[in-house]
Amino acid sequence: MKRNELADRLLDFGVRVVSFVVRFNKTAVCRHIGNQLLRSGTSAGANYEEACGAESKADFVHKMQMTLKELRESLYWLKLIERAGLVPAKSIEGLLCEAVELVNIIGKSVVTAKQK
Repeated sequence: MKRNELADRLLDFGVRVVSFVVRFNKTAVCRHIGNQLLRSGTSAGANYEEACGAESKADFVHKMQMTLKELRESLYWLKLIERAGLVPAKSIEGLLCEAVELVNIIGKSVVTAKQK
């Protein structure tokens, strides 16, 4: 996957998270979880952009690991929302799938970068 394609995909993921959270925040519990998801889901793309401008290989790996960390946290919150039945499973399915795919892509990138 090319850098711009991944950057766009992460940006789209952030936009989808924002849209979801705007509709989701109706109770105190949902606001709490939604705010956590909003923070992690929107920072993944920003961390990736930082990684693309890294000053060294070590800096790149570190920032990619931060991207992975935020994606994994987003995945956790999405799974919690699903498992707690806070929304119909169908309404979160696409976000869950995209989070899993992005975790796998970034995780592989981190492994590859460490091996070089």
